[in-house]
Amino acid sequence: MVFRRRDRRPILRIVWEFLWPRGGWKRAFLYVKHRVRRLPDSPARIARGIWAGVFTSFTPFFGLHFFVAALIAYVMRGNLLAALMATFFGNPPTFVVIAAVSMQTGHFLLGTEFERLDVSLGEKFKEAAHDLWHNLISPFTGARPDWHGLSIFYDEVFFPYLVGGLIPGAICATICYMISLPLITAYQNRRRAKIKAKFEAIKKRADLDQEPEL
Repeated sequence: MVFRRRDRRPILRIVWEFLWPRGGWKRAFLYVKHRVRRLPDSPARIARGIWAGVFTSFTPFFGLHFFVAALIAYVMRGNLLAALMATFFGNPPTFVVIAAVSMQTGHFLLGTEFERLDVSLGEKFKEAAHDLWHNLISPFTGARPDWHGLSIFYDEVFFPYLVGGLIPGAICATICYMISLPLITAYQNRRRAKIKAKFEAIKKRADLDQEPEL
């Protein structure tokens, strides 16, 4: 294959580069910011796309953030590419804070709490994944479906996360919208001015070249 990597990366390296990309998260953030500023669309549409992407980062639909962000951006008439790139707001370093804030807010709003304090969040994910796989293969193995782990995960993790992420997600998304709109507007105006000045200089040079010699 023409586009296949020559050096096949080990699994551990792939996982590590997902958690810590080459050049660090600062470089990755600067790259995303540069790409967002240069999107060929109006500042308002780009800013609405950013709102959709940042808000989606506070939802527990892991693996589906691109689709959720694109749907929200479509409804808001925002820029789809800006929405997809803004989901970068949710990354391995920030997901810890996002998950903690969302779940605490959700349990507070619902008036609930973790019923099994002796079981960590990672164990709840593990039990839910085990039940999901067990139930998927149960028709072929004859085993009895077990929804206990999934039920605990939904009640103590997913639903509180979903409810609790709405408020901080909307707040952070709105802040990012308010910051990005004037910045993108100023950047596009400055870029248009530079392009206009360049064309005027080219036109002036062409006019001088066409003037007849005395």
